[in-house]
Amino acid sequence: MSETVAFVFPGQGSQKVGMGRDWADAFPESRRAFEEADAVLPGLSRLCWEGPAEELQLTANTQPAILATSVAIHRALEDRVDEPALVAGHSLGEYSALVASGALRFEDALRLVRRRGELMQEAVPVGAGGMAAILGLDAATVEEIAAEAAADGELCAVANYNEPRQTVIAGHRAAVERAAELAKARGAKRALLLPVSAPFHSPLMAPARVGLAPLLETTPFEDPRWPVVTNVDARPLEDGAGARKALVRQVDSPVRWVESVEWMADEGGVVKFVEVGPGAVLSGLVRRIAPGSSTISLAQPEKLAEVTAAESEVTQ
Repeated sequence: MSETVAFVFPGQGSQKVGMGRDWADAFPESRRAFEEADAVLPGLSRLCWEGPAEELQLTANTQPAILATSVAIHRALEDRVDEPALVAGHSLGEYSALVASGALRFEDALRLVRRRGELMQEAVPVGAGGMAAILGLDAATVEEIAAEAAADGELCAVANYNEPRQTVIAGHRAAVERAAELAKARGAKRALLLPVSAPFHSPLMAPARVGLAPLLETTPFEDPRWPVVTNVDARPLEDGAGARKALVRQVDSPVRWVESVEWMADEGGVVKFVEVGPGAVLSGLVRRIAPGSSTISLAQPEKLAEVTAAESEVTQ
């Protein structure tokens, strides 16, 4: 009997110069994915593989670059491993999950995430917003701290529920800095201001949601082949219209990653999480949310052998 597997797709923060090149060299399916990406956004593969890093870090570039790399890796998986029971993505990664599931065309997703990145950057003047990761406190305490730090018209709210004791806040920079100091006073192990260009997944992203909504509305969506566990509801959906609405709401809503992984492990019966994309950020989060599960990160092509070998052992 096969193990129940979920594919999870990373968001911003996993990018690095060189990502995806070894997959393109090893698998023709992956190379074709990058060629398709270049046809939509010329030069994207070169940016992924050669940088420069400063250009890759720009939000409008980072988002399509990670999407292209994740889809390229998934293309190599499709005919080599069993289908997943569920898919999910962290923030931007939800677009990758929808492409993998067949709900959203790759070329449409590339255009959407490029515009999504631009709209997010335009929503708040550079330097006016901020984000901070709070480590060592439970989410409820961080919620209280964020509410306390908001003052004089400045907003601060939870942006990412990443793991039980790692919660990210976002909002006006001064309010986020106040919250970081409050968190330290309440016993946080760390309160780390993040080097990001905008306060993602906070109410300050409302203009980006308004700008992205009509683009999503005119983009074709199909029902996904596998249920997609969404960031906003931490529950699976199985229809294209619902996926579109979830992406609209996602822009200025928190990423409920802890609940998403818990649902997949507890209700979905997932015992193995395969991270499809650059880096291994999600694998670390999953191990701390669902310690009874196993994880494999496919940042390098040689890791694919681990997935296929594990499946062979289970089915023998």
